[in-house]
Amino acid sequence: MYQFEVCANSVESCLAAQAGGADRVELCAGIPEGGTTPSYGDIAVAREVLTKTRLHVIIRPRGGDFLYTELEQRIMLKDIDVARQLGADGVVFGCLTPDGEIDIPLMRRLMEAAEGMSVTFHRAFDVCCHPMQALKDIIDLGCSRILTSGGQATAEAGIPLLTDLQQVAQDRIALMAGCGVNETNIARIARETGIREFHFSARESIDSAMRYRNGQVSMGGTVKIEEYARPLTTETRVRSTIQALQSMTE
Repeated sequence: MYQFEVCANSVESCLAAQAGGADRVELCAGIPEGGTTPSYGDIAVAREVLTKTRLHVIIRPRGGDFLYTELEQRIMLKDIDVARQLGADGVVFGCLTPDGEIDIPLMRRLMEAAEGMSVTFHRAFDVCCHPMQALKDIIDLGCSRILTSGGQATAEAGIPLLTDLQQVAQDRIALMAGCGVNETNIARIARETGIREFHFSARESIDSAMRYRNGQVSMGGTVKIEEYARPLTTETRVRSTIQALQSMTE
């Protein structure tokens, strides 16, 4: 009845997602920026180790908005080609005009480059100006699904719009609820919206194995980040999130 996608920030997270029962992963770098295109090596090794779980790759050359220059568009087209060559099952991207509408000409170019792969329109949808019109445009483009939090900071807060979108989408496109989805709220989101695809990270903070630590130096410069811990998806949290929804239907 349901599809579960894990937002994986590394090959380690991909393996945990597979072990926990995820149907697919969205492999990303730059998670604090909302996800950017992972490296060639990440994609290649993820493809080698994911034997049961589908691999989707985000195509996003930078953080920030979703209005792309000609140079960035060239990069995105190259990255789609690399993802295809490395055996990705799908790609994830989204493009907007300066006025917050779907950039249909650019999307068509990217869709053509991604022909034969599953295409997810990502959370650029959540910052578009007219969600219902955007939904229709994305359906017409032929995307496989839309990843959305219902225009809110979390999918749980976006339940009202997610419900309306699902009623309009019906079987023409899959909606995938994402952002803040976890074992405590996935059943509620499914029950109230009727959505059947879910995107979550299931991460925990893993302490560094470094014994010597210099806390005075930040690799982020003026942006303070945790240097001696890293977030990783865990098999336990993936499994518990999936089970939280499956138990609702038993």
